[in-house]
Amino acid sequence: MMLDLTPRREDLDPIEIASRDEITAVQLQRMRWSLTHAYENVPFYRHAFDSAGVHPADLTDLSDLARFPFTVKQDLRDNYPFGMFAVPRDRVVRVHASSGTTGKPTVVGYTAQDIDTWASCVARSMRASGTRPGDVVHISYGYGLFTGGLGAHYGAEKLGCTVVPVSGGMTPRQVQLIEDFGATTIMVTPSYALSILDEYRAQGLDPRKSPLKVGIFGAEPWTNAMREEIEQAFDMHAVDIYGLSEVIGPGVANECVETKDGLHIWEDHFYPEVIDPETGEVLPDGEKGELVFTSLTKEAFPIIRYRTRDLTRLLPGTARSMRRMEKVTGRSDDMIILRGVNVFPTQIEEQLMAVKGLAPHFQIELTRDGRMDAMAIHVEAVEGPMGSEALTQSAEELKARIKDRVGISVDITAHGSRGVPRSQGKAVRIIDNRPKG
Repeated sequence: MMLDLTPRREDLDPIEIASRDEITAVQLQRMRWSLTHAYENVPFYRHAFDSAGVHPADLTDLSDLARFPFTVKQDLRDNYPFGMFAVPRDRVVRVHASSGTTGKPTVVGYTAQDIDTWASCVARSMRASGTRPGDVVHISYGYGLFTGGLGAHYGAEKLGCTVVPVSGGMTPRQVQLIEDFGATTIMVTPSYALSILDEYRAQGLDPRKSPLKVGIFGAEPWTNAMREEIEQAFDMHAVDIYGLSEVIGPGVANECVETKDGLHIWEDHFYPEVIDPETGEVLPDGEKGELVFTSLTKEAFPIIRYRTRDLTRLLPGTARSMRRMEKVTGRSDDMIILRGVNVFPTQIEEQLMAVKGLAPHFQIELTRDGRMDAMAIHVEAVEGPMGSEALTQSAEELKARIKDRVGISVDITAHGSRGVPRSQGKAVRIIDNRPKG
């Protein structure tokens, strides 16, 4: 039986439960500072604002932000490595960067104050998840240039937890340390959590008897069906954390353990908008589109109207006064268009989770036969005895569900247990074998 881990009201930051008027007043003051800071100290922003015919002084209301230009990932690459920094390099105490697998890496920097702000946001996120001071936190996010590991680490320390900085990989040791050290919270990608779950079962251990009470999952989209699978398997709360390095790292938004109804955005530090991905028009709350963020308190690397490419919608606050974002359904640049139908990996995952006999691990393979693109879904059997006939029936059921609910015809390649490659970080969901060019 999962514990009631709802935080006490007196333990929350006052701004978390402030009135909307109070939150708006803080945002407007901080937005004016952030726009001015970027304009005066980053040549890219000065040129971009001037070209758009706007000045920080033009912001008299939060709605005026729509007049300012967007920032996109290519802008960061064009100013590689330190061209987007708004403070002298010797004030930058840490640098993180993306992998750069599709071009130059995007580089972000932090002052000492930025690191403290980031840690405070992650600590707030962890408290919202049900983690408490004194808990043992097992961190399986990758350390290094990726923001996940160190972002989680500093936040857990800020909250007053005992940190086990395991990073990814060596899955048998992950299980051993969770058990031996008595970890009560795990911070990990949802796909790697499933690998840890498989290892529990491979070792003959009952995951429901593990010491884990809270799982904080981020860095990739995941569905409520996967939440249910993990919660049932471990008898623990599974909550969603959101962030990206360009905005600060993990801790931009988080689900609250008492509601699990979307991620509350820490709006005193990050101002959200949702736009039409095609036109750039700002959409009203409740309409689905592309998420855009403006930082309100960052010193080294202010970011103005950054297009995240994540698709979601903004909703009113519930457990907190700050607005929620719906779980990310995919990225506008991860979208697969198959014979005119828009497809996201989370749609495939949702159908897979509904089929008995199939494990939640999968990969999408894209190929091209002549002029037509084709999609094959690689899936695997659950652990335990399962005949080939039963596996074939499960694969056929999944194929029919995808045809009926997603609207595309796919091939299903069903493998035996553990037949789909495992991830030790972000899941590699799409293998694109289509000819280039």
